[in-house]
Amino acid sequence: MNEKLKIKISIADRVYPLTVDATQEEGLRSASKKIDVMIKQFEENYAVRDKQDVLAMCALQFASKVEQEQIETNEDHEESFERLKKLNDLVSKYI
Repeated sequence: MNEKLKIKISIADRVYPLTVDATQEEGLRSASKKIDVMIKQFEENYAVRDKQDVLAMCALQFASKVEQEQIETNEDHEESFERLKKLNDLVSKYI
C-alpha cells in the first residue's frame, strides 16, 4: 500500500495543499517548477495582464505537447503496421 504524503505545491504564487502517493511527489514538484518557469517566460515575452491568461497558455502548451506526442506515436504505429504487413505478405508468398 502506498504511503500518502501531505505536500504543498506552489503554482503562480499560490499554494495548493495536496495529499498524494509518495511515488507522485517528485513528478508533481517537477511539474510545478516547469509551470512556474513557463509562466515567467510568458510574462517576460508577452504583455500579460492576468495570471489566468498565463495559466491558460501554459495549459495549452503542455496539452499540445501531449497531443503531438500521441499523433507521432500513432504515425509510428501505422508505419510499423504497414512494414509488418508487407513482411507478412512476402513471407506468405514463399510459404
